[in-house]
Amino acid sequence: MLATLDAAPGFASAQAIHARLRASGTPVGMATVYRVLRDLADTGQVDMVRDDAGEQQYRRCTPGHHHHLVCVACGRAVEVESATVERWADEVGRANGFTGVHHDVEIFGTCSRCAAG
Repeated sequence: MLATLDAAPGFASAQAIHARLRASGTPVGMATVYRVLRDLADTGQVDMVRDDAGEQQYRRCTPGHHHHLVCVACGRAVEVESATVERWADEVGRANGFTGVHHDVEIFGTCSRCAAG
């Protein structure tokens, strides 16, 4: 499944990953795809975001904490880091008496290729 994720240009749904696996001759059921994707996300080997419709999308990415810019037209994703977001999350947590604050940030828009086309 990791090779299928590596070959994807951006985020992909479990259904799309399942279809790619089946097209390549890998006999796998949807339940297995969901289970493996959940395990890969839990161990930090893939990122999961929800698209505008609320559907989970998966992508293999670099390890470590980061955020994503995701194109709503083509699904292309760019990994970004932001010290400003990190400071803001810590400050909001402290201001409200929270410790151990963590967060996920996905920013959605239209990439320059799709906007031009």
